[in-house]
Amino acid sequence: MKKVLVIGGTTFDSIVYLDKLPQGQPQTLFASSPLNETLGSTGAGKALNLTKLGIDTTLHSVIGDDEYGHKIIRKLKDAGVNFEYDFDPLGTERHVNLLDPLGQRISIFVTQGSAQPALDLERLEKLIMECDIVVLNIISYTKQLIKLIEKHQKPIWTDLHDYNLENQYHQPYIEAANYIFVSSDNLPEYHETMLQWMSQGKELIVCTHGSGGATALTKTGEWIELPIISDYKFKDANGAGDSFFSGFLYAYLNGKSIIDCMKYATILGGLCISSYELAHEKLSAELVEQHFLKYYN
Repeated sequence: MKKVLVIGGTTFDSIVYLDKLPQGQPQTLFASSPLNETLGSTGAGKALNLTKLGIDTTLHSVIGDDEYGHKIIRKLKDAGVNFEYDFDPLGTERHVNLLDPLGQRISIFVTQGSAQPALDLERLEKLIMECDIVVLNIISYTKQLIKLIEKHQKPIWTDLHDYNLENQYHQPYIEAANYIFVSSDNLPEYHETMLQWMSQGKELIVCTHGSGGATALTKTGEWIELPIISDYKFKDANGAGDSFFSGFLYAYLNGKSIIDCMKYATILGGLCISSYELAHEKLSAELVEQHFLKYYN
């Protein structure tokens, strides 16, 4: 099995569940469920899912040498994730996420990490050399590693999340990536954007549409559309995009066709929304295969 290096993305978050997100005017709100304080962010989500699926995965991130950073270390260790980290003098990044029953979210960045913290580049280069695939998350510090990854000619997978055309922050990731995942939330003309990126020599582009399913564009010009599986009972959308990404990569590493990769991704996304965690508590390769036979056989 190939080795995956996930770079960037660990926070410690407070999840607040509301019947309705606040609208403009000052108001007092009451949570609809108990506060959930837990591990968060895109790197943690991908690493947890991939590890549970038996993929040889290493996660590198930047955390604070503080209470929240050490909680992240413990949670990832308990989950069996191979976690490498550097300390950020600004401390651990923390968010407060407000979620409604439809999965809509308001994220409040309580603290933010350094844009370019000091990194152990010798150790990072060794991790890059040892891996087969780099998952490069759109966390500020990871930009300084692009040239190092390209030096060793490792394929780059990136997840642009709710990218919009006016935001130039993502451009270095778009230019570097071989495989791009993105949400259509801020991309109403996503077909045109996907075609433009594919003309730049990308291997694959996948665009997710929440409850509207997902669209893939292959290097050969094939468009693949797949709806969601409606059977999964919704609890929490936090981490669903990272689970979808992980399901796709899991299937890809196991030699599946692109359409089957989309199916595995859909299963992982569905399992995630039926859980309050970034990866479903009972997630395993065996469980996923059972669901694949149930929904797609």
